[in-house]
Amino acid sequence: MVRACLFDLDGTLLDRERSLDTFLARQYERTQPLQKKMSLEAFTSRFHELDQRGYVWKDVVYQTILEESKTEEVTSLCLLEEYVHLFWQDCLSFRGVVETLQILHQLGMKLGIITNGRSEFQMKNLNAIGIEPFFHAILISEREGVSKPESIILERALDRLGVKASEAVYVGDHPVNDVQGARARPHLLAGKPRDDRNGHSPFRTYFAS
Repeated sequence: MVRACLFDLDGTLLDRERSLDTFLARQYERTQPLQKKMSLEAFTSRFHELDQRGYVWKDVVYQTILEESKTEEVTSLCLLEEYVHLFWQDCLSFRGVVETLQILHQLGMKLGIITNGRSEFQMKNLNAIGIEPFFHAILISEREGVSKPESIILERALDRLGVKASEAVYVGDHPVNDVQGARARPHLLAGKPRDDRNGHSPFRTYFAS
């Protein structure tokens, strides 16, 4: 019997690509030196290429963009600080996320999040989309000292929810970080397509074996 559901955050509950596009458009509007060197489309496209879906920290991303565009009137540190402190303002969840969590909560399901990233940054994003109250356990890699796909972080989440692996479902979008760590545990894993840019979150099913 399924008693708990664990979720990834970025790309599963939080529509990171849509959120990032919105943030980058605002940042571009605030940064005149960038406007002189490249178009918004070029800035956004290059950011996504360097960012690698969030797995490259932004000091490297911004520094590379500034060097390639020969932009000297703004620093990578300035752009990074904007990202760290303001990104949460543009965070958007996928459509249907809140309604789904409400239903699971009403059914008495224990809910948890396992996400890689920096603790303060991820908590701001989580609170921005208004879903933190639904969760009984939130595990962030920086705070835990271990990151996905290491199975230990999944085991900790199960322990904090007080359930066995066979009683839990895991929902995530990354084939390595979300699937690989779960393969050591005999439970159903659900993921969602990564190519949906319209804010929808259709789920498909994988089996971790």
